[in-house]
Amino acid sequence: MAELRTELAENLDEAAWEWLIPHVKRDSVLVVAKELNLVDVGIAIASDNSTSVQHWISEQLIQKPSQTQLSDWNSDLQKRFNTLIVQPYVLIQEP
Repeated sequence: MAELRTELAENLDEAAWEWLIPHVKRDSVLVVAKELNLVDVGIAIASDNSTSVQHWISEQLIQKPSQTQLSDWNSDLQKRFNTLIVQPYVLIQEP
């Protein structure tokens, strides 16, 4: 697990919204609430920890971008996000 944490932590990045649009079109973007640690969420997804993931989904701490969010973000293509790729998903979080 420590290896996975290190690997994911090294893959944390920042991306402009316009770079994320192709991933949204593939329906692979998940928005992670600010109160969650992006690496912790990535570990849960990568290790199939469905209990944690389902809890976060039910609490709306992880979700697909809403139409309102998409509309807001599309009007600011340079908006920045913290990102983490955990195949097949791209996890994004507002800084």
